[in-house]
Amino acid sequence: MQMTLLIHITAGAVGLISGYLALFVAKGGRLHRKAGMVFVCAMLTMSVAGFTMTISRDIAPAVNVPAALLTAYLVITSLTTVRPLTIGSRPLLVGGMLVVFVVSMVDAVFGFEAVANGGKRQGIPAFPFFLFAVTGLFASAGDLRILRTGALRGAHRIARHLWRMSFALFIAALSFFLGQAKVIPKPIRIPALLAIPVLIVLVSMIYWMWRVRFRQSLRGIVGVRAPEVPGLTGERA
Repeated sequence: MQMTLLIHITAGAVGLISGYLALFVAKGGRLHRKAGMVFVCAMLTMSVAGFTMTISRDIAPAVNVPAALLTAYLVITSLTTVRPLTIGSRPLLVGGMLVVFVVSMVDAVFGFEAVANGGKRQGIPAFPFFLFAVTGLFASAGDLRILRTGALRGAHRIARHLWRMSFALFIAALSFFLGQAKVIPKPIRIPALLAIPVLIVLVSMIYWMWRVRFRQSLRGIVGVRAPEVPGLTGERA
């Protein structure tokens, strides 16, 4: 099990480094794509290792299992948004949507139980339960829309990719810098300081969603031509 823990920590560190790199380099460029693929592989490895340790050691499964499943789901669906599978994509989408929907509903119940018990459920605050519940329900609703209307194009497609990758990075950063702060050297283990990397991801995600989803501007994203043409920004396949 020590090996699983080592894999989990190593994959998490690689995921954070590659995730922050992908967050700040030119979107759609070669470095962005390479860093993004490393991030996907690292996050999936981290999620599987974390899930395995949680189940085998019974380490706060009520919050760690949803975190692992949601992280894996977000990076997979984000990747398939820009690199669609040619075979079996619909069953994968349906299966992931149903799993995340069920997990989200369970998390919502746990969140309300925590509130009813004074703010915690078995020592875990209500916040992570509601965070995973709302995110999972929002993401599964987006999958349902795609199943009904078809694949996204233009700004809608890019926005789906960006927010899912960014939120997976947000979960990893939140877990490491705030949830596992004891692994950080004590001199810099200052809550306000550790919150900065987490806030950077959140602010960056909000900025890109405002720019791509609401302003529908794809300017500066490599490989996208004529970013302000209406036919690109809202069109669906």
